[in-house]
Amino acid sequence: MSFKILSKRQLSENVFQVDVQAPLVARARKAGQFVIVSPDPDAGERIPLTIAGANSAQGTIRLIFQRVGKATAQMAELNEGDALGYVAGPLGRPTHIENFGTAVCVGGGIGIAPLLPIAAALKEAGNTVVSILGARTKELLILEEEFRTLSDELIIVTDDGSYGRKAVVTEPLETVCRRSPKPNLAIAIGPTIMMKFCCETTKKFEVPTQVSLNTIMVDGTGMCGGCRVEVGGKTKFVCVDGPEFDGHQVNFDLMMKRMSAYKALEQKAYEAFREHVCKIGLHHKTTI
Repeated sequence: MSFKILSKRQLSENVFQVDVQAPLVARARKAGQFVIVSPDPDAGERIPLTIAGANSAQGTIRLIFQRVGKATAQMAELNEGDALGYVAGPLGRPTHIENFGTAVCVGGGIGIAPLLPIAAALKEAGNTVVSILGARTKELLILEEEFRTLSDELIIVTDDGSYGRKAVVTEPLETVCRRSPKPNLAIAIGPTIMMKFCCETTKKFEVPTQVSLNTIMVDGTGMCGGCRVEVGGKTKFVCVDGPEFDGHQVNFDLMMKRMSAYKALEQKAYEAFREHVCKIGLHHKTTI
């Protein structure tokens, strides 16, 4: 099967969106699930990516990724008409969707991408959707129009105040939680530190909160053990037990320590990919 890239769009400096031909995945996927992809069928790294959307009629899935390591750098260089090495999925437990009442959806940075299909599914189920999107600057904000279309209320914040309110996402989140009636559910997806403080905010108001811990996944199949997290005092594996969990039960401090273990290796692989030594007998360095 050819996993051809049918469209490609650059959302910000290092964030890309691709629509990929994967009809079986498109028909089966549900909000919150992910796929394992490789840019190269022979030697490419396997990485998990949340499915940001799907069109079952056209047989396509939408993937949004940030260029941070070797595999994502390779994917960023693929264009329309090129193909991924393979796409396997859908994997992970889907988001539990029902008509809760009012759901506040909080996304930060690249976490806005996996939040989109969840917010859309909540809206389709009849919920009132309040969306809070945060980014460091206006240039790094993604999917604003998509969230504006599906949200009953959209709040945008940036760290530097270049767009929307100058604030972090927990400020408007607390304001929303103070409303009467308060939200029936909160969903937070973004950097680990952001999700931690979102959960501390909603816990004060006893608002049930789900978080997606997809950023810690490595293998994505439950075999490597790299995505171990502590939830409610018990060990869970994000790829098979999640990726979503009760945010009030997650040990975020332990998760952040585990995530830091891979940063140096990820950076080393990325640097080796960007500037490699030619191996065909030419004694010079080639820059990609």
